[in-house]
Amino acid sequence: MTDARQRLDKWLWFARMARTRVLAQELIANGFVRVDGRKADQASKMVGPGNVLTIALAQKVVVLEILGCAERRGSYPEAQKLYRLISGPEGE
Repeated sequence: MTDARQRLDKWLWFARMARTRVLAQELIANGFVRVDGRKADQASKMVGPGNVLTIALAQKVVVLEILGCAERRGSYPEAQKLYRLISGPEGE
């Protein structure tokens, strides 16, 4: 895990919020992702530790704080270290 910033679509994929990077890009393009309360309009938006994401997934809304960025897509337990769940399925 690194503290550098990275593209929003890549972060969503590495954090296992989307099954593929293309699906992450579609979530962003269709307006289902907000960064610090503002609708993300580009998959290339840079995010990093401290940013708060609001993600509208199928049947649920997840709000999380980014704690770090990864250099590759790892296992689910590794992905969970990239964020702190503020509210959502497990944090409500």
